[in-house]
Amino acid sequence: MKELLRTTDPLLITRAADLLAAEGIQSFPLDQHMSVLEGSLGILPRRLMVADRDLFMARAILRDNRIHHD
Repeated sequence: MKELLRTTDPLLITRAADLLAAEGIQSFPLDQHMSVLEGSLGILPRRLMVADRDLFMARAILRDNRIHHD
């Protein structure tokens, strides 16, 4: 597994995962429940992971859709 995206924007994680799914790439959001620890402030980043073999294509998809790291 490789980290594709790290952001504090939960909507960006959802958007990226949807774009990848539309292209047949499975992604795995991590750290979604960190808001329990941070008190829902949105300061801890969430990560979106993909399989090693999908990393190149996933990066291209996000780049084409103007989605970048924070």
